[in-house]
Parts: sequence; C-alpha cells; structure tokens
Amino acid sequence: MTKNFHLRLATLLLIAQFAVRAFAQSAPQLIPPQLEKELSAHASDVTEVTLNKSMLSLATQFMHGKGDDDAATRHLLEGLEGIYVRNYEFDKDGEYSPDQIEKLRQSFMTPEWTPVVHEHERRSGETSDILIKVVNGENRGLFICSAEPREISIVLILGPIRVEDLSKLHGLAGLGALAEFDRDDAPKIKEKDKEKSKAKKDGDQ
Repeated sequence: MTKNFHLRLATLLLIAQFAVRAFAQSAPQLIPPQLEKELSAHASDVTEVTLNKSMLSLATQFMHGKGDDDAATRHLLEGLEGIYVRNYEFDKDGEYSPDQIEKLRQSFMTPEWTPVVHEHERRSGETSDILIKVVNGENRGLFICSAEPREISIVLILGPIRVEDLSKLHGLAGLGALAEFDRDDAPKIKEKDKEKSKAKKDGDQ
C-alpha cells in the first residue's frame, strides 16, 4: 500500500475521532450515569435511541410522503434539537426500586423544567411523569418517564414540541411507544394541570 493511502486513512480516522467526540459532547445527559449503569445491569433488554439534530435532519430526507401528516411530521422534526429514548425491560418485579425513579425525576427538577403530570397507581405500582422545558415563556422540550413493574420508558425531546405532537413521531425507529399519546391525551393533561394549579391556589388561601 502506498504512503498516500496511509495518509488518507490516518486523516479519515482522525476526522471520525473528532466527530465521535463532538457527538458525545452534544448529547445531553438523559439519566445520571450511576443510575443508568444500575438499570442496565438488571435489565433483560435495553433499547437506546439517540437522534441529534443532524440525524433528525437526515431522517427527514427519507420521508417522501406527500400527505398532510407527512408534511407536518417533517416540519416538526426540522424544528427539534434531539430525541433521546431509553427503554429497560426486566424479567421479574423488583428489579428496580421506586427510589431510582425518584432520583431520575429529581435530576430534571430544575427551574427550566415544569412538572405537568405526576401519576402513581397504588395497585399496580405504575408511575407516569411529564415535564415541559420552558425557556423565555416558550415550550422548548418534553420529558416523559413511564415506570411499570417490569418496564421503564424514558423519552427526552428537545426543541418546540407539544404532547399532542408525539403521535406524529412514532413512525421513527425506536419511537413506536409514542403512538399511545394521541391528540385526546392533550386535553386530559391540561385538565390535570388545571386541577393541580387550582388545588395549589386553594391551599394558599
């Protein structure tokens, strides 16, 4: 092999190394590292989806549908900064603790994240959380955590996104679970938020 070939190969490897570093630095921390390690160690199946803005832009190039729904999905993706999903499945109950879910929730309890929904079913032990990221009065992100006895699903979407838009994304690889969030869910979530706000106001009086 020639010297020029080795030089080109070294250049390509160097570019790839910098690209990997840049990608790693741009990806947000979805789960605290220690917690992610603990969940992965006990899970029987782990699914990770990491789509930054560049990958989302690439995805829109493969969407050739001409219908209104396809156009709306492309428009939605073009405005997003990233979609990050982690799904953990367990073979039996008790493989993770409620404290671990609480640690995950607390990692997003910052001034820019506003809790919209927090549900806990005592009988099944299932919990659901939805938080919205608000920047300068605008919705710039959505965090969803759904925990069942044998499964944990975590979704982080950065950029302008509404809950009623989630069903438009389920066609992307790894995002099929978002299909359950249809347009009918939005009024319910808003109504829950109103009830929570009303309860807070009544308590302050």
